[in-house]
Amino acid sequence: MTKRALLTGAAILLAACGIPEKPAQIEEKPAAAAVSEGVALNPTRNAYFGDVHVHTGNSFDAYVFGVRRTPEDAYRFAKGEQIQHDAGYQIQLEGPPLDFLAVTDHSEYLGIVPAMNTEGHPLAQTQTAKTAFGPNAQDAAEVFQQIGTSFVTGQPITDINDQSTMDTVWARTVEAAEKFYEPGKFTTFAGYEFTAMKVISADAGAAGNLHRNVIFRDKAPATIFSTLQSVNPEDLWNWMQVQRAAGIDSIAIPHNSNASNGGMFALETYSGKPVDETWARTRLANEPLMEISQIKGTSETHPNFSPNDEWAGFEMYDQFIGSAMLATVNEGDFARPALSRGLALKEEIGYNPYALGFIGSSDTHIAAGTFVEKNHWGKFPQDGAGPRQRMSVPPEGYDTWEDAPKSEAARNLAAPKYSASGLAGVWAEANTRGSIFDAMRRRETFGTSGPRIRPRFFAGSFSPGIMDKADLLERAYDSGVPMGGKLTAPAAAGGPDFIAWATQDPLSAPLQRLQIIKAWEEGGAAREAVYDVACSGGALPDPKSHRCPDNGASVDIKTCATVAGSGAPELRAFWRDPEWSAGQKAAYYVRVLENPTCRWSTWDAARAGTAPNPDLPATLQERAWTSPIWIE
Repeated sequence: MTKRALLTGAAILLAACGIPEKPAQIEEKPAAAAVSEGVALNPTRNAYFGDVHVHTGNSFDAYVFGVRRTPEDAYRFAKGEQIQHDAGYQIQLEGPPLDFLAVTDHSEYLGIVPAMNTEGHPLAQTQTAKTAFGPNAQDAAEVFQQIGTSFVTGQPITDINDQSTMDTVWARTVEAAEKFYEPGKFTTFAGYEFTAMKVISADAGAAGNLHRNVIFRDKAPATIFSTLQSVNPEDLWNWMQVQRAAGIDSIAIPHNSNASNGGMFALETYSGKPVDETWARTRLANEPLMEISQIKGTSETHPNFSPNDEWAGFEMYDQFIGSAMLATVNEGDFARPALSRGLALKEEIGYNPYALGFIGSSDTHIAAGTFVEKNHWGKFPQDGAGPRQRMSVPPEGYDTWEDAPKSEAARNLAAPKYSASGLAGVWAEANTRGSIFDAMRRRETFGTSGPRIRPRFFAGSFSPGIMDKADLLERAYDSGVPMGGKLTAPAAAGGPDFIAWATQDPLSAPLQRLQIIKAWEEGGAAREAVYDVACSGGALPDPKSHRCPDNGASVDIKTCATVAGSGAPELRAFWRDPEWSAGQKAAYYVRVLENPTCRWSTWDAARAGTAPNPDLPATLQERAWTSPIWIE
C-alpha cells in the first residue's frame, strides 16, 4: 500500500467520525473471481499459512511490558529472519517462512505510549506522560490501568488522545505492509485490533472480550475506528460498510470468544434487543470468520457442551482477559454451540449470522508467534524470559512441585495457561492479497493449533470412486462445495456425500485420526455428533462408538520422546452421515488430530530435569479445524 492508498478526503473523514443509524442491508458476498496480480493461479488452490493477529511495541499493552519490536520486525520474522526477543535473546521460525501476515496493533492509543516515553515528543510533556515516565514519575501502574480502563469505557484520556499521532503511526504501519509485500512469495495486509470489552465486575477488573481484528484487502483509510469512537462492535460494522462503499474492503475477525461472557455469539444486540435479519446480514457481511485458536486458548467447544467429545477440553483458558477472575462458560462463547444457534436463528429470523468460517492466529505481543511447542518463547517478554517465569518448572528455591507453596496468586497467573499459539490457513489460487483475502471472504479457511497440517473438506453428490481419481480436486470443485460453502441437500435419503482429507506437517507428529463433526439444532437445543472417519494404520472406526481404536502412540514425559504407533502422514475418507435425516439443516466441519506430544510446559520441565507442573496438561494433541459446510 503506497501513500496514495491511504485514502483521504471528506467522505472518508466523515466515515471515521459519523456512523449511520441504520446500515444498508447487504447480502453476503459471493465468491470473487481470482485476481492474479501477475502471479500464476492454481484453480484447485494451494494451502497458505500465516498469522493475522500480531502485536508490536505500538500496542499499549506490549510497550508497557517492555516490547520494542516494530511492524518491520514482525514481517522480517515471518519471512524467516532472526529477530531480537525483548527478553534478551534471538528467535527465529522453525521451518519455512510464513506465507502471509498482518500486524494488528490495538487501535486505541496506537503508538501513543511510545510517544509519551520519547524525549522531545509533545506527548511526553503531558501530565499523563510525566506521571508514568517523567524523572519524578509516580503511580505509573495506575496510569497504565487508567489507559486500559479507557479502552473499556470508550472515554478518552484527554491529554494523550492525539489523533494526529495515531494517524501517523497507522500510516507507518500501512507503509510497512507495502514494503514487505511480494506477490507470489509473501503477502502482507494492513490491519488493526478493535479492542471492545463489556464490563462484568469493576472490582475484579473483569470484562467480557469482544475484540476483533480488522483486515483490509488492498487499501486502507487514513484514520481507523476504535473504541474511543464507540465501544459497540455494531458501530464498527457500520463504519466498515461506509469504508466499503468508498472502495475500501475489509473483514473483522472476532477472537477469544471463550472469554466473552456469552457476548460474542449472543442472541441479542449489544444494547440487549433481539437480533433481526438486518443485524444478522450486516454482521456476517463484515465478519465471515472467527479465530478458533490462539495463545489465550481454544474457542471450538467446552466439555460442558460436548460431554461426549473426548477432545473438547483442548487448551482451555479459564480466566477473563486481563483479570484473575474465572470466566463464565456460555453457549455464546464457543464455535460449535454458535453453529447450532445460527441454524436456529435462520429458522426464526430468516438469516444465519453465525455461518462462520474458522481461522487460527497467534496474538503474539512480541511481534513473533511461537508455533512450535518445543520452542515456546511466551506472549510477553516476562513469560518469555524463562521456564520459571512461565511456571513450567518449580519456583526459585524449590526442587519439586510438592515442596513449592500453592498460592491463589500463583494459580491465577495467565502465563502457564498460554498456548503455543495458533496458525491461519487458507486455500487460495495464489499467494497474493486478492487471492488470500477472497479465500477468507468465502471462508475457504482453516485453523491449526500451530503445526502446518493441511486439511481439505468438500460436500456434494459424488461417487465413492472419486477418491481414486487423479483429478479428484477438479471433480470435487465441479460437483460440490469446499469448506466454508453452503449446499442444498439432495432429495435422496442418503444425504450429501463428504470428502475429508488431511496431510501432516512433516516437521510435526503423524496424524492419529480424521473426524467430521456435525452441529444442528433440535427441539430448541444445540445438538452435536463426532465421527471418526479415517484412522491411522488403515484401522476402521467402531460402527457403534464411531471411534478409531488405539493406534499405539505414546509419549515419555520425562524426555518428550514419542512412539508413533500407526500414526499416518495422510488420512482421507469418503463419508455419508449414518444419521442423516431428510430436511435436516446442519453444519459439518473436519477436525484432524496428531498423535500425542509434549505440551510446551512439559518440554521446559524435561529440559530442566523436573516433573511437569501438575496443574497443567502434560501432553496434547495438536490439531486442525476446517471451516464448516452448511447443508440447507
